[in-house]
Amino acid sequence: MSSDPDARRDTPLALKLKAQIARDGPMELSRFICACLWDRVHGYYATKAVIGRAGDFVTAPEISQIFGELLGLWSAVVWQSMGAPAAVKLVEFGPGRGTLMTDALRAIAKVPGMPAAMTVVMVEQSAGLRRQQQNALANQQIPITWVEASRPSDAPMILLGNEFIDVFGPDQSVKTPMGWRWRAVALDEGGQFQFAPSLTTRLRPELDQRWPDAPVGSICEQLRTNDLAAEFKALAAGQPFAALFVDYGHLHSDLGETLQAVRQHAYEHPLCSPGEADLTMQVDFEDLAREMAAAGFTVDGPITQAEFLGRLGIIERASKLMAANPQRATEIEAGVARLMAPNGMGTRFKAIGIRSADVPKLPGF
Repeated sequence: MSSDPDARRDTPLALKLKAQIARDGPMELSRFICACLWDRVHGYYATKAVIGRAGDFVTAPEISQIFGELLGLWSAVVWQSMGAPAAVKLVEFGPGRGTLMTDALRAIAKVPGMPAAMTVVMVEQSAGLRRQQQNALANQQIPITWVEASRPSDAPMILLGNEFIDVFGPDQSVKTPMGWRWRAVALDEGGQFQFAPSLTTRLRPELDQRWPDAPVGSICEQLRTNDLAAEFKALAAGQPFAALFVDYGHLHSDLGETLQAVRQHAYEHPLCSPGEADLTMQVDFEDLAREMAAAGFTVDGPITQAEFLGRLGIIERASKLMAANPQRATEIEAGVARLMAPNGMGTRFKAIGIRSADVPKLPGF
């Protein structure tokens, strides 16, 4: 791995995208990121073991089993608040290696009636991650299905997503002397990737109304939260619906760039290693809440991960787990401390709840 975080690398996907840009002109950033993550031959999720110490990043479920267990118990309380329906779908978006669902189902197994009522749906596009999830959940007795895209539900639905929204259609606009334009990836004189305003797509006057005093060069980021809200509305299909998302992000909308690339647990320039680095963008929780409310949902939160897990009883659960497993006490304590750390995961990650009008206020909020 190069020690220069800005050095460009001619990965197989970089060569493919360079040829495409040379032929067709600059590529809008959203298309570039989508290719980097999801290209079926060279994309990040198609080619790498991405999660864990051997991968590029470690997620909360990999840090402590308590995270998934608490989300399982959270789901059980939501199911009970729905009236304990005889059929319910527990859906996870972006299930990683299957660790969160494994821990959640272990907790749910102790809830009378829920295992018999439940069907699990794992929404995963990566064939490699899907295989890992299937291995992790191979011994479960609850019916589990895998799909690449979500489908409208014929039963009440409880949906979980950890570090999912940050890769849902990330895009940027840049303020130019001519107004706001979508940001694109072009080639410089040396044939290397560079950011540039898109000159072939329409101006974005709505951003002038929103940010009238933004100086030239300002960056406005967008995740496709309006598309996500519409998808949830279609998913719910008039059934009771509740969703919980935990992700890295900020509580209030603002200008600025948060797009980042991580490879082998180190940050690098987002254009360095197409297909071989994780690309994410911070979630704008104010925008997410606004779009969900506009789609007719009630929004609980957002609040910090530390506050949310604290309200769900993470300290009490850790104490019981440490007492039952004294040989693992140090490991358990360290994992919980990392999840709750001020100025770390505890405050940088936020939790948000989304529900249909017929579902009571969600636990933890």
